[in-house]
Amino acid sequence: MIGDAATALQANGAPLPGVAPVAMQQGRYVARTITDGLAGGPREPFVYRDKGNLATIGRAAAVAHIGRVKLSGLVAWVLWLVVHIMYLVGFRNRLVVLIDWAWAYVTMSRGARLITGDIDPEPKRQAAPVIAPRAVSSTGT
Repeated sequence: MIGDAATALQANGAPLPGVAPVAMQQGRYVARTITDGLAGGPREPFVYRDKGNLATIGRAAAVAHIGRVKLSGLVAWVLWLVVHIMYLVGFRNRLVVLIDWAWAYVTMSRGARLITGDIDPEPKRQAAPVIAPRAVSSTGT
């Protein structure tokens, strides 16, 4: 099993972090292993190469840890932007995302990250059905 939601162990038995860089390397490894296997080649073990960690922590603020280098603030945030744009496929996708991010930054708008439907937060209560009383005849039936 591969991917950022799968547990994979390193050679020393420690679990790999559940992050996109691990999943991307695993995907390339599996593709290469299948191709080599079809050609009759040997199966090499998976080895994760840690390229570092990047995380945004606010507007124009991020942290980066790449090898022995640790950055924070605006420099780390720009690095985060560049790395994420460069991993997108195709020039058009990169340009559209860059423009979208720039617009969100300038207008100080927040991107929606939730999938929601037309659900009323306070559902209307339905009135209990009215049951008409049975008419009683003068004969008692």
